[in-house]
Amino acid sequence: MDQSKLRNVAIIAHVDHGKTTMVDEIFKQSDSMQAHHVIEERLMDSIDLEKERGITIKSKNGSCTYGDYFINIIDTPGHADFGGEVERVLKMADGVLFLVDAAEGPMPQSFFVLKKAVALNLPVVVVVNKIDKETARIEWVIDQVFDLLVGLNASDETLDFKIVYASAKNGWATDDYNVKTNNIKAIFEAIVNYIPAPKGDPNGPFQMLVSSIDHSAFMGRLAIGKITSGAIAIANNVVAATESFTSPAIRVSKLYKFERNKHIEIESASVGEIVAVAGFKDILVGQTITSASNPIPLPSFQIDPPTISIRFLPNDSPLSGQEGEFVTSRQLRDRLHREPLSDIAMQVEDDGLGFKVSGRGELHLSIFIEKLRREGYEFQVSRPEVIFKTIDGKKSEPYETVTIDVSTQYIGKIIEAMGIRKGQMTNMQEDGPMTRLIYKIPTRGILGYQADFMMDTKGMGVMSSSFDEYGPYIGEIRLRQNGVLVAMESGKTTAYALEGLEDRGVLILGSGVNVYEGQIIGKHSRDNDLTVNACKGKKLTNMRASGSDDATTLTPHLQMTLEQCLSFITDDELIEFTPQSIRLRKMILNEGERKRHSKTN
Repeated sequence: MDQSKLRNVAIIAHVDHGKTTMVDEIFKQSDSMQAHHVIEERLMDSIDLEKERGITIKSKNGSCTYGDYFINIIDTPGHADFGGEVERVLKMADGVLFLVDAAEGPMPQSFFVLKKAVALNLPVVVVVNKIDKETARIEWVIDQVFDLLVGLNASDETLDFKIVYASAKNGWATDDYNVKTNNIKAIFEAIVNYIPAPKGDPNGPFQMLVSSIDHSAFMGRLAIGKITSGAIAIANNVVAATESFTSPAIRVSKLYKFERNKHIEIESASVGEIVAVAGFKDILVGQTITSASNPIPLPSFQIDPPTISIRFLPNDSPLSGQEGEFVTSRQLRDRLHREPLSDIAMQVEDDGLGFKVSGRGELHLSIFIEKLRREGYEFQVSRPEVIFKTIDGKKSEPYETVTIDVSTQYIGKIIEAMGIRKGQMTNMQEDGPMTRLIYKIPTRGILGYQADFMMDTKGMGVMSSSFDEYGPYIGEIRLRQNGVLVAMESGKTTAYALEGLEDRGVLILGSGVNVYEGQIIGKHSRDNDLTVNACKGKKLTNMRASGSDDATTLTPHLQMTLEQCLSFITDDELIEFTPQSIRLRKMILNEGERKRHSKTN
């Protein structure tokens, strides 16, 4: 393929700024789209969890044509928790499309991704999306993007960025926001004219840094990356190499390029092309596929370290093994150690008691937990803990920058909640009925706040956060003021027993549910734990009295999400996960043993 006719572009944006919709439109309006092709909505969001949550979790590759240009598109996650995905795939790009909402402007998580692009000195094309919004403020957004790039020490060439205005949902883009068009030709023209062709020597020794791993049912592991030097063809001998390791030589069994989101077999490829190589059994992200006769590895990625860890334990509850397919410690260990092979931002280590899994943030780990549940695993997890460091002899903890857009009437509640969580306000901007608050807050303080934030703002607020830096340890943050209601015996809950417990607190499960001794069934109204009987049945007699046989009506119980459960538990509690259930429990199930343990400690 003619190197000058290639374009490799990554699309980056904050969550919900229209990135996936824009990718759909690029595919629909490209020249490779035939009349019989049907592009399904959110084509690149191929994982079930992505479709359910409406976010991109894993970076993916696709391609299209425009005239005689071949454009490789790299779709990246918009959430900072999946920053590891972004850091590795940007090595494949020669430029980025930076999508910004015409009303909200650049947000903290788009700042994170843009920082990585600027560090690699990639040219930026700014796409101001959703300009048909009533609340659009286009000039303000462009000023904010410019200020953001200045703050990132971008080069003068990067600061002189090309701007395209678009409405991805309605399928049009323009170079002048006062002139509406009926297609997105302006975006194709910006990609072709403002993003450079890939560099590299087509006659040099073959080099390709593996940026992503895919799986094929027939060919096994597929190593995906951009060829930075030389050419490759089927049956060539190549090796996987790092600075300290070189694998035995293998023959390339298959080569694939991307057409839209599908793999298409090809015979050969050269510099600048993004391809998938089959033939390696155990290749890893960050290794270089290079010529067997002259192996020259490329520098690997610099990945930001994780900030949060959770301990995974095999499920030892009385109800274990009833719902899951994979229950044993060995099965859990094998699965956990497999994950970092494809997700380089995750770390797994055995610590004697269980398995310590470290990731970028609460969402990163909760998505992984949900993935394991869907694969049929049963396991337990402890309370999430931030990863502390010692810097200059002082204990330090991770801090996050939190941006909150909320109606002015709810500001009091937000400021109060942030004060309890040790947040420090750094900026406050009023814009009509809405106010933007920017806080610097310890990661410990923001864990699990999303659900409470939605309650505090009646669902009318928007909150986003991204890792800022390590700062001084701020002391204890007590987020849970109440104790819990703990089941005293195993059995099935009854409406009769639960009705009597409603005055004691808020229940988190209904009647007819199997529980076991030590399982948490609700929040106590006071600050101590209370052991209760949730399985007590009504005593039957021959006597009848007016009103005594009325039907029992329970208040609907609180249904907690996975993220709420993670933020709710304390150090002496665990969450039990199975494919069908999420249960909260005490670490020590027996009440007598819990009391003895608390006295000795």
